[in-house]
Amino acid sequence: MSPNSSSSHIIPVILSGGSGSRLWPVSRSSFPKQFWPLLGDRTLLQDTARRGADLQLAAPIVVCNQEHRFVIAEQLREVGINDARIVLEPVGRNSAAAIAAAALLVAETDPSAILWVMAADAAISRPENLPSALSTAVAAANKGYIVTFGMTPSKAETGYGYIELGQEFSDLPGVYAVSSFVEKPNHARAAEMRDSGRHLWNSGMFVFAAKTMLDELKRYEPTILQAVGHAVANRTADADFQRLDSVSFATSPDISIDYAIAERTQHAAVVPADFGWSDIGSWDALWELSPKDADGNATKGDVFLDRSRNCYVRSDGIVAAVAGMDDAIVVVTQDAVLVAHRDRAQDVKHLVARLSEAGRKEAVSHNRNYRPWGFYESLIQGSRFQVKRIVVEVGQKLSLQKHFHRAEHWVVVEGTALVTRDAEKIMVRENESIYLPLGAVHRLENPGRIPLTLIEVQSGPYLGEDDIVRIEDDYSRN
Repeated sequence: MSPNSSSSHIIPVILSGGSGSRLWPVSRSSFPKQFWPLLGDRTLLQDTARRGADLQLAAPIVVCNQEHRFVIAEQLREVGINDARIVLEPVGRNSAAAIAAAALLVAETDPSAILWVMAADAAISRPENLPSALSTAVAAANKGYIVTFGMTPSKAETGYGYIELGQEFSDLPGVYAVSSFVEKPNHARAAEMRDSGRHLWNSGMFVFAAKTMLDELKRYEPTILQAVGHAVANRTADADFQRLDSVSFATSPDISIDYAIAERTQHAAVVPADFGWSDIGSWDALWELSPKDADGNATKGDVFLDRSRNCYVRSDGIVAAVAGMDDAIVVVTQDAVLVAHRDRAQDVKHLVARLSEAGRKEAVSHNRNYRPWGFYESLIQGSRFQVKRIVVEVGQKLSLQKHFHRAEHWVVVEGTALVTRDAEKIMVRENESIYLPLGAVHRLENPGRIPLTLIEVQSGPYLGEDDIVRIEDDYSRN
């Protein structure tokens, strides 16, 4: 690309704070949709990060939930991005605070640098059209505008916001004033805007100079700027991460950048673009983007269909067989099944809310739980016992810890384990086991060259994950 600003001064900013509840049961707050390969071999986060890298832009800034930091770092490394600045939010305060943090960090060294802000969980199907649109947006950002991209509506979508086009700027070809922003409409209003020729889908991407955004925050949301300013000034370095000060950041208002700035600024602009953007905000949207068979069905995983049309069927575990269904969504995971009509795909978030109200853990967490050292998953649980599979990556280790309410028995099924048990250090190999009595101080390490897999049998009156006293931890957890 050849925007008016040097590409090294265009900094991708990736916001990775959403939970993607409308793509439940695959996407949950413990492991949301941006970490899943929904449209190919790479995850949505990886695709997003590669956009900037492929255009030879500056190293990205990723603003994320601190609980996801190791997943993000690993997924970026997998696609060759080793220089990202990963900024950890101690609490969620919506996109305005996240963008303020990124702008403040950039302004420390170059207030005129251009930020290209995008969500980690959107898709672009025509990336070849992106450089031209970005170049146009950068030209406007260099003149002090806060620019977003607008997509021509292809249907009466109720899950997106809309932008009403104003006049084209005479000195900026392809850039238009924003007449108004329209929040997610009902179906009748969405159809009206689709047909108007004056409305575009709001992509939620923004392009602006760091100084411009900070000036507008000072004008419209000084409380956010002050709170986040203190959080950035008092940040600490934690391994490869920048950890924002928790006390200061928590005082920031919880508000989106749309409400805080975009709908109030006098410098809003929009670039109509055609790079195939989708926020993949529902299973119906994913069906539209996925390859389909002759009957219009999109499938992934172990799936069998019979006399079914225009369905989206996915299984991440057991076989999913669907017969005689039209326009259905069927999603199978290890611990949950979703069945819905494609016309009601937006309603999945209401179902997740009901699950949360009922106290169901499936609403927010998967059976497989990722940790910085690997992952674990529950295989079976009774009133006083639980069986888990634990996988520890090469060179990683769990915290030195103890439990007040449970004993554990570890059986190594693949790899080699180095186990600390009180004053002992014991090597446990495949088909060998070790017992850890209640109260024993213990640690599990993988000193080998392949991932370590073991079966853990817990027994005791209380088996909750909060029965852990960490004595020493390499990952700065409490």
